[in-house]
Order: sequence, then structure tokens, then C-alpha cells
Amino acid sequence: MAAIIETQNLTKQYGDLIALNELNLQIEEGAVFGFIGPNGAGKTTTMRILTTLLKPTSGKAWVAGHSVSDDPRGVRRAIGYMPDFFGVYEDMKVWEYLDFFAACYEVPAAARLGMVDDLLSLVDLQHKKEAFVEDLSRGMKQRLCLARTLTHDPQILILDEPASGLDPRARIEIRELLRELKSMGKTIFFSSHILSEVADICTSIGIIEAGRLVAHGDMAEMKKQLRAHRLIQIQVLGEIAPLQEFLLGQQHVQSIVTGAEAELLPNALRIDFSGDDVALSQLLTNIISQGIAVISFQEETGDLEDVFLQVTKGIIN
Repeated sequence: MAAIIETQNLTKQYGDLIALNELNLQIEEGAVFGFIGPNGAGKTTTMRILTTLLKPTSGKAWVAGHSVSDDPRGVRRAIGYMPDFFGVYEDMKVWEYLDFFAACYEVPAAARLGMVDDLLSLVDLQHKKEAFVEDLSRGMKQRLCLARTLTHDPQILILDEPASGLDPRARIEIRELLRELKSMGKTIFFSSHILSEVADICTSIGIIEAGRLVAHGDMAEMKKQLRAHRLIQIQVLGEIAPLQEFLLGQQHVQSIVTGAEAELLPNALRIDFSGDDVALSQLLTNIISQGIAVISFQEETGDLEDVFLQVTKGIIN
């Protein structure tokens, strides 16, 4: 599948400071790409270049087949952009705000009324249609700003920290909204430093640090590649001691962890296993053949924090 967003050696330099250092990215159409890294890593710089708001020092970038340098108008027609610090016209009513931006994108007046209602329904703000923007909560303003990016029905959404500063309920609402947009076929490129949110909804990720891309790819595959061994949690009926004693002599079992401090299930332990799927299946067969009653035998997937900590060094520009 062809890349809908692509960068080649994209670089942005301010004097001696290299904010973005030869970034190479390829994002497929329909992907939900999470761009993660600490503050100052280069996330916003990348997004501003992709949205034609900032010129790169060197390198190239294309969005929906349009060069950000040579065809900025084509890029702008293809994208909806939500910056990290979004502005709203607070003296407008909610419906007027969306109608205004739709007019800016030359949406015909006859089509705007139905479109505004559809967008308000999508972001669950129908009940606020006649309210003034200044009377909305921060979470509602964030959803309204996201609706604004959709007024011209763009192929691609570029969202800089869309859940920043929101309370837990509002973050969940934004996350569900992104899932809905994904189901509509939108390509979503969004940045975040809230790793759990990225893990929940993305198909692929890029990790950036000090202007350099340190990891990039399908999230599930990245987790597998970055873990040397597999972590297997085994829960049994009754005492854990017989299982622990049996595992001590088994091939591929590198270590065994027990105890409440490991956040395990009741009557469970965790092993660090270095074998393949065949060896893992054989281990389960051997445990059962010993008359040990196994309740659950599952591989722990790990989380995005593990990946992030493994590939970054804590460097800040």
C-alpha cells in the first residue's frame, strides 16, 4: 500500500539547534499513527512542516501525494490540523463557529447546515448547538476544535496532543472519537506523551527523541522485537510450590517470579521464557502431565512504556 504521508531526510535547524534530524517516515493510508516523545523532541516541529506552517531546512515531505514545499495548497486541502494550542472564537455560537470554517473552505451554504448538524452529532455536541463557545468546558472546546478540522472532509487528520490538559473522562471521549474517525477511514497522525492512550488506538508508532526517530513501525511487532524473552504467567489451583519446583529444572525457563509485589494473579507465578511456540506448548503439556491443575497459562504482552524506556535515553534538545 502506498504511503499517504512520507518524509525523506526531513531536517529543521535553528542556528546551532537541530530540532529535527533527517526524519524518514512512511505512513500508510488508513493508519492511526502515534508520534510519541518527550517535550522538545521534535513532534510539533514535524507536524508544522507537514501542515505547511513551517519550512524545512532540508529534506522533503509529501502528504496525500502533494509536496509540502511545492504544493502547499494541495496539502492543506487534504488535511485537517488541530494544533497543540488551538484557538476558538469565543463570542460565536457553536454552530456559527463550524459554519464559519466551512465557509472558509468554500463549502456551499446549502450544504453547510446539514454538515454542521452531522459534525455536532459526531462529537456529541448537538445539545450545545446554540451555546456560545466561551461557555463550553475545555473538553467540549477540544471536541469542537476536532469537529472544525473535519469541515472540509479531509483524508488526513494531523492532531498535536489532542488530549492534552483534559480530565480522565474527557480524554476517554477524545479517544473514542478517534476510534470513530478511524472506522470512517480517516488517516490519523497524532502526537502524545500519554503512552497508554497511544497504545489503545494506534496501528503503528514512531518514537522521537532529540529530533531523531529512534523507533518506528507496527506496534505489536515492535514490542516483540524489543523483548529478549517472553513473560508467561501461570495460575494453578491450590499451592504454587509444586509448580515452582517443577519449573526449576525446565529448559528455556530463565527465571521465576512469585509474590504479591509482582502484581500476579492469586496462586500464580511468572516465568521468563526463551523458547519458541513449540517449546512453550510442550512446557504446558509437561506441567499438566505432572498432575498440576492449571487454571490459566498466558503470555504478558507488555506495554508501550517498556518500548519507550528501552529505545530512549532521556535526551532533550
